[in-house]
Amino acid sequence: MAEIPVTEPPRPARLRRFWQSDFMWSFRHAPVAIISFAVVVLLVLAAALAPLIAPHDPFNPATLNLMNGFTAPGEANAFTGDSFLLGTDDQGRDVFSTILYGMRISLFVGFSAVFLAMVLGVTLGLLAGYVGGWTESIIMRVADVQLTFPAILVAMLIFGIAKGITPPEYRDQMAIWVLILAIGLSDWVQFARVVRGTTLVEKNKEYVQAARLIGRSPFAIMLRHILPNVLSPVLVIATISLALAIIAEATLSFLGVGAPPTKPSLGTLIRIGQEFMFSGEWWILFFPAATLLALALSINLLGDWLRDALNPRLR
Repeated sequence: MAEIPVTEPPRPARLRRFWQSDFMWSFRHAPVAIISFAVVVLLVLAAALAPLIAPHDPFNPATLNLMNGFTAPGEANAFTGDSFLLGTDDQGRDVFSTILYGMRISLFVGFSAVFLAMVLGVTLGLLAGYVGGWTESIIMRVADVQLTFPAILVAMLIFGIAKGITPPEYRDQMAIWVLILAIGLSDWVQFARVVRGTTLVEKNKEYVQAARLIGRSPFAIMLRHILPNVLSPVLVIATISLALAIIAEATLSFLGVGAPPTKPSLGTLIRIGQEFMFSGEWWILFFPAATLLALALSINLLGDWLRDALNPRLR
């Protein structure tokens, strides 16, 4: 009898199955997750489309007018007659436009830093859990030592060292990449510890032993068999770490050791705004801070829901 070829179901059927899955059912019945997801998508799209949405380019000196400085939100400037939705700062820059462009820097640093921490942490965690021995001891002792220091202090130390070895003429150009490196290297430990623990459990299961019996290499076993089974907790940690990375970037920039003034992030805008907090120009600080709060809180709430949805013990 001829074998009947097995074909994949059409795309609409797969989409329908995904929509009816337990994961999507949990999402549809979680109002907090829906609202958080909508806020995150809205802010990410606004940052990505900043050149199209922003009324002005706040970092182009040719478009700035110092006479527009300190214009209150929604009010017409006494000298030029121009009005701005969220007001202007001391240099006459539109606060709404600076927030959109500042979010681009904050999100880029956050996503890049989390990706770096995830790749490094997952790789070291797989090696520590599967290989064991002195490899595991070295990796875990380094992780334990790093955990004794606050992550922000580790990031500041790495940022200072990396910036110190960078030639002075390239420091402003490399500041964003140095910031990504600093935050990523300060955040890999939690990925490594979770992946190591999961790997210790998975490597003793029957499917891994069967892969060894048929002669698969340790690298292939870690990559093709163990890694897919440790991605659920990694995805949850990455979501929560994204909010922490954005806050860490804002903290470093607020302290003056993060994004350069030529490419200000939300943290830089908050640092500029706090200088005018007690002089009556409250909007310069309030709106960037509120945007950072909404972004970080939405990502955290989404991460909390994702943790519950992917945890079989909570179903």
